[in-house]
Amino acid sequence: MSSKWEMQAKFTVHSKLLVRALRHRNYRLFFTGQTISMTGTWMQDIAINWLIYQLTGSPLMLGTVNFCSKIPGLLLGPLAGLVADRFNKHRIIIFTQCMSLLQALVMAMLVLSNRIEVWHVIALGTLLGCIQAFDLPARHAFIVDMVDNREDMNNAIALNSIIINAARLVGPSVAGILIAIVGEGVCFLLNAGSFIAVIAALRAMRIRAEPIEHHEQSLGRDLREGFTYAYKFLPIRYLLLLLWLICFLGMPYIVLMPIFADEVLGGGSYILGFLFSATGLGAICRAAFLATRPSVAGLENIIPAAAGVFGLALAVFSQNTAVWLALIIMFFAGIGMIMHSIATNTLLQTVVADDKRGRIMSIYSMAFQGMTPLGSLLAGFLAERIGAPATEVMFGFACVLGAVLFYNCLPKMKAHMSVIYN
Repeated sequence: MSSKWEMQAKFTVHSKLLVRALRHRNYRLFFTGQTISMTGTWMQDIAINWLIYQLTGSPLMLGTVNFCSKIPGLLLGPLAGLVADRFNKHRIIIFTQCMSLLQALVMAMLVLSNRIEVWHVIALGTLLGCIQAFDLPARHAFIVDMVDNREDMNNAIALNSIIINAARLVGPSVAGILIAIVGEGVCFLLNAGSFIAVIAALRAMRIRAEPIEHHEQSLGRDLREGFTYAYKFLPIRYLLLLLWLICFLGMPYIVLMPIFADEVLGGGSYILGFLFSATGLGAICRAAFLATRPSVAGLENIIPAAAGVFGLALAVFSQNTAVWLALIIMFFAGIGMIMHSIATNTLLQTVVADDKRGRIMSIYSMAFQGMTPLGSLLAGFLAERIGAPATEVMFGFACVLGAVLFYNCLPKMKAHMSVIYN
């Protein structure tokens, strides 16, 4: 009997730890709005990849479209981080979400009217990339403003990842079914509607207005200061270097998924949706585990293990031809991917100085917005010449190598991270 009560007590404690950031009203609003909006975003991402694959059948074109939609994040990232440090992040996010709604609506109109062409997708994707270049750093840095208690920040970051990956679980599956039944246009239309929820949530927040400091330094000096700070502080440097490698050679697996779903596994858009859903399910499971951690202590040990699991899963997946096994492998890929992402984000948010948070988080976002499209372009180029499986196995083992090198640097990193534990 006592063991039963102990189990119930442990479950209650873990449940409270899992959702403790939801005690904060502003974060609850954000969580609700983002859950709806991110589902629509994943539906649009799947629809774009499938649309381009159907229009061109070219792996290189898949890489090109993803490159054009993400490269603005690399080019505009430093400026976006500076904007997030200098201006009201709440207003920045409301503006970027409104612009994203309009972009999705135009895409829906073009597809539903059968006027869509490849150049339309490239142009509108580039526009969305410019919007997201300013949205992501502001949104990452805004988490601190929504959570009054800094001890709940780790939980808030993990819950934010759960949102993204719950959407990854639901959105691709729904998109795969809708594409097969009614086409890609409906996915874009539903995504446009989903932004209404997050905009309404942002408008309902009660954010304490903070005075905007007058900056005497020039933009160029502020930008250099951010990069110098990131390079000279060893923990941030190592965290960002591994993240950039994973985003360059690991994350482009998304671009090659339509090829694996259609040519390697012999399925269609619904198999594509299931593959992404399996990744999302694995990510949710491990994000929930990280959300219950009471502190950031030990996260640096998780990072190389998670990166290694992610890279190894991609390498094994590339040589597999069975659908059921592919789903299991992508489940573990999701586990590795999310654990690396959350642990990196949390440690960065913990060690960074508040006045440089926007700039450091812009470098974090630049990895996804900049290195991922460069890797996508390379993946598409190589896939056309040596095939998608050979490309993915090389990329996967490169991620494993990066994880090993990071592990060897852990002693130096820990020596500089005493600030976290004191």
